Amino acid sequence: MSNAKLQPVLDRIDADFDNSLERLFTLLRIKSISADPAFAKDCRAAADHLAKDIATLGFKTEVRPTAGHPAVVGKLNGSTDGRPHVLFYGHYDVQPVDPLNLWHRPPFEPVVTDHADGRKIIVARGAEDDKGQLMTFVEACRAWKNVTGSLPVDITIVIEGEEEIGSKNFVPFLEANKAELKADFALVCDTGMWDPNTPAITTSLRGLVYDEVKIKAANRDLHSGVFGGGAQNPIRVLTRILGGLHDDNGHITIPGFYDGVKDLPPDILAQWKQLNLTPESFLKPIGLSVPAGEKDRLLIEQVSSR
Repeated sequence: MSNAKLQPVLDRIDADFDNSLERLFTLLRIKSISADPAFAKDCRAAADHLAKDIATLGFKTEVRPTAGHPAVVGKLNGSTDGRPHVLFYGHYDVQPVDPLNLWHRPPFEPVVTDHADGRKIIVARGAEDDKGQLMTFVEACRAWKNVTGSLPVDITIVIEGEEEIGSKNFVPFLEANKAELKADFALVCDTGMWDPNTPAITTSLRGLVYDEVKIKAANRDLHSGVFGGGAQNPIRVLTRILGGLHDDNGHITIPGFYDGVKDLPPDILAQWKQLNLTPESFLKPIGLSVPAGEKDRLLIEQVSSR
């Protein structure tokens, strides 16, 4: 895309910034806490609000029921020129706000304030996850359409209301509607930039594996004064298992764990090196100094690709 086409859109975003900010603030004021049934109406209100707002951009929008909080589906497609079809994902629900006494101001009264490092930041529950990112995409679409009259790709927007509680009901929703939601690629807007001046494209995220381990030893509770040292303690067994998951060089010892884990292409690794992620910048603020991952890998590899 040429800069000549993009620059007027960027100028429009700058010119309409205050209005964009107020639209974000309107969404941030809705107490869409998915984990607490007391806020179910607020979650519905957030879905209704987003559907109405996105419809002003020419999308055909619906608030779809799930077994839990509703999802928002917006469509702007139907072109015949073979242009790409993008599926955009976000979520409108937010984490609970307790304990309130640790907040410096009410969590659902958004405000622009000064950060300790001199940056201007928005403070409110959901400003960082995920209402801010979600509205970044919506406002980009708004600016593009205002300048050019139409959007350059077909878009389906899917916004769920249960990401913060595990998306239990969103998975069956996707399964039931997978044919309708099929697209050329998906854009997940629930990530961040490297820093205020360095944009980032996140292509994968760290996963989770849950295991329940049961260790059986004696057939009853034991008195340590009688059996200590002689009878096996399940805690000792468990700590030995956990302690063996990594070797002295931080390498994971589980057989097959690294199967399919590819080294970074040289050009990407060179870009990552230029980001200069150091223990001083990354670990010192949280009171640490020594990286815990594989010693023969860069810190940014330990965090992002290993």
